[in-house]
Amino acid sequence: MNAMMLSDYDVFLFHEGSLQQAYQFMGSHVRGDARGTYTEFCVWAPNARSVSLVGSFNGWNGTGYELEKWNEEGIWVIRVNRDLTGETYKYEMTALSGERKLKADPYGFASEKRPHTASIVYELDGFTWSDEKWLSERSGSTVYDQPLFIYEVHLGTWKKKKGKFLSYSELAQELIPHVKEHGFTHIELLPVTEHPFDRSWGYQGTGYYAPTSRYGEPHDLMAFINECHRNDIGVILDWVPGHFCKDAHGLYQFDGSFAYEYGEERDRENYTWGTANFDLGKGEVRSFLISNARFWMEMYHIDGFRIDAVANIIYWPNQGQESPNQGAIEFLKKLNQSVFEYDSSILMIAEDSTDWPQVTSPVHYGGLGFNYKWNMGWMNDVLDYMETPYPKRKAVHSLLTFSLMYAFSENYVLPFSHDEVVHGKKSLLNKMPGDYWQKFAQYRLLLSFMTAHPGKKLLFMGSELAPFSEWKDLEELDWHLTSYEYHHKFNSFFKDLLHLYNNAEALYELDHRSGGFEWIDVNNSEQQIFSFIRKGKKEGDHIVAIFNFSPIVYHGYKVGVPHAAFYIEIWNSDEGKYGGSHQVNPAPIPMQDDSYHGKDGYVEMTIPPYGAVYLKPGYERGE
Repeated sequence: MNAMMLSDYDVFLFHEGSLQQAYQFMGSHVRGDARGTYTEFCVWAPNARSVSLVGSFNGWNGTGYELEKWNEEGIWVIRVNRDLTGETYKYEMTALSGERKLKADPYGFASEKRPHTASIVYELDGFTWSDEKWLSERSGSTVYDQPLFIYEVHLGTWKKKKGKFLSYSELAQELIPHVKEHGFTHIELLPVTEHPFDRSWGYQGTGYYAPTSRYGEPHDLMAFINECHRNDIGVILDWVPGHFCKDAHGLYQFDGSFAYEYGEERDRENYTWGTANFDLGKGEVRSFLISNARFWMEMYHIDGFRIDAVANIIYWPNQGQESPNQGAIEFLKKLNQSVFEYDSSILMIAEDSTDWPQVTSPVHYGGLGFNYKWNMGWMNDVLDYMETPYPKRKAVHSLLTFSLMYAFSENYVLPFSHDEVVHGKKSLLNKMPGDYWQKFAQYRLLLSFMTAHPGKKLLFMGSELAPFSEWKDLEELDWHLTSYEYHHKFNSFFKDLLHLYNNAEALYELDHRSGGFEWIDVNNSEQQIFSFIRKGKKEGDHIVAIFNFSPIVYHGYKVGVPHAAFYIEIWNSDEGKYGGSHQVNPAPIPMQDDSYHGKDGYVEMTIPPYGAVYLKPGYERGE
């Protein structure tokens, strides 16, 4: 057995923290030369006394399979003169203390299905992609002026077959048509990196380079993503570069020392989640994670990343928002720069609950370098307002208006994610106060308000079914609901709303520019009616949006509007076919040439109870 030849330059970049493709030599690789086929293994274990390779090919006995220590910084290597494709393996670490541990490969491309924990020698080459059209169109466009409505999915509980998980192949057959039918533009996958515990939902990972084997093999996930792209659906990976689980076979105390995590307990321990925080100031950890992002883009054609728990990264753990972690902040900047150097069309979305400035500004302008940030403030304010009973809403009027004070300070995604519908928080529908009819009416109103509000959108799976129950993270969605009248009607409403959104440039083209939004009436707390204008890039392209957060119907209600010959109602959440009371405006509404609400004129119209109305201008009769 002879050790591989490593590039001194790659090794330097790896330790320095700038290597972007560490997976090309770290981990296991089947290669060939004039002497035949062989399998190489390479692992970083800076404080191991010795490292041996054990697996199904040697009876889990590492005698004669000792790795050679390549350099003082702790790279260990071995070459086995056999094709070990499909074989399971681990590294037997002997710590300086003499303690021995069996560790899965941090760079392993595949893993055994839980509860088994070994890595599998797997060659990623061999899958034939057919998404060239998607990738070409993605690289030639910018998402800022395009529709973006994300479907957040936990693959294990979206749907099951006889109580078991659907495979990646089955998900391609069932999930993709569902997403396309409903009008979503992207799927965001809760973490599919390998993880031992189902109920961690993937957020406590062990195999960052191995897609979870719960649903199939790596090539199966490639086929799923390929099929998404062939159906014009982007795929975003929920990604966790801040912390990892402490299971014995994983990264924790990898070689007996704190190789991947901080050395100090206060910095290392994530007491809330029972995990360990990555040492993001360490070069080898940076190379591990930045290479991992590159890996998912290059090998799996991922379209973007939702970066989990950014607050836990930019501030030192366990110290509140008082002590910025400069090493971690530099890591985020380096990560985003590396991603955009590879492909500027990738989505880098920060799940950030802090008020850290310039999260979505480029690094060279002093920002963190993301191109999107979840608007957690908007989400909390809007849900607080909606959960307030009608008679008390006038006292909390500003909860719905405050977001426009800062809506254009960052590039925002408006999220109603899994976190809002689990652990006793109730489903979105069940958060709505009132009786059965009022709950549905206000849920339609909420989603219509979200759709018209500046910012891109994200909804957790099941939202389209209007479940009364919150997410049950061991069971599939409540698919039976569509056989009930109100849920069936709501589902029709949902599809129509998203398809309208995708075809109405005024609702997305200027999401991140203040010129794309204008209040009409922001102060009507007494009647609890809000109205504003969304504008597109084309001259005169706009939509007037009116929202009534009270149960009262108003006839002959005046709304100030920009100049037009007349207005047409293109959306009414109160239509009878959606389960509403059908207080609609079926005929074109002429504009009256008399200034109102500071606008050129006004229209007189019916405002439905707990209803949303969108109006589109007409400039010539018969238009």
